[in-house]
Amino acid sequence: MKLSTEQPKILVVGSSSVDLVLNTETFPYPGHTVMAVKSETFFGGKGANQAVGTSRLGASVYFIGCVGMDPHGQQIMRNLVDENVNVGYVVESEDYPTGTAYVTATGGENAIVVVPAANYYLKTVHIDHAERLFHTADLVLIQLEIPMEVVEHTVKLAKKHQRKVMLYAAPASRLSEELLENVDFIVAKSNELSVVFENKDLDEVLRLYPNKLFVRDNNSTTYFNGTEMRYYRNDHEEGSNKMGMGDAFTSGFAVAFCHHNPVDACVKFGNEVSLKVAKIRGSQKGLPCLDDFRFE
Repeated sequence: MKLSTEQPKILVVGSSSVDLVLNTETFPYPGHTVMAVKSETFFGGKGANQAVGTSRLGASVYFIGCVGMDPHGQQIMRNLVDENVNVGYVVESEDYPTGTAYVTATGGENAIVVVPAANYYLKTVHIDHAERLFHTADLVLIQLEIPMEVVEHTVKLAKKHQRKVMLYAAPASRLSEELLENVDFIVAKSNELSVVFENKDLDEVLRLYPNKLFVRDNNSTTYFNGTEMRYYRNDHEEGSNKMGMGDAFTSGFAVAFCHHNPVDACVKFGNEVSLKVAKIRGSQKGLPCLDDFRFE
């Protein structure tokens, strides 16, 4: 990947949460009780992960989201500020608690239950209040842990200002044809593709969106470049951390794109960023800095 002389400006609209992780030897099944080896608490939420990820990679980042006026919300705000993310347009709600995610982790696999809480309080009017940010953003990042109407409104506002949009389609939800048409890049998990695209075959759906749809499976990325299927893979160690790998890939791809790299280079760098996250527990803890890489 090559770096331009300009600092990318990235606007992230999305979720933030506190992740409560229980490490167990096996997953519990209905009616079954297991003992946790240990419990851990991390900062998370796909939006906040991408905000921190792109900031550490040298971008100037604004975050639009919603937290509760509670200790978790205060901790998230302080963490984002410490990570050089501008939080001037983060909404603080008195009516809803901060979002949380409850994670059972065993053998490198995770079972996750998300409580959106304040993340679902984010409204289209909050996006309108931040319209000036769309003016100068090189790229807008968005995910699906906030209301769909906010996602769609954000994309429309970005298109109004002729801004590029990258959507991480997780957690999986059916996307409207208008939304699919208006976003510039889509990242989706292979095991959730049937939800996002209504049971279309992998090859079929990839060919519909050349250089636009990037399908992730652990740390491999598959896409169609308009001529041929492309496949890029970085193997991570068995049992390594998988939380936040999709957000890390999105962050790396986004920053590479903002430095005017071709799609192949963006995918490669996204995978490299994702691989580093897999080595450290916590969606944000392992996110690398720009100095962790060597560039041409």
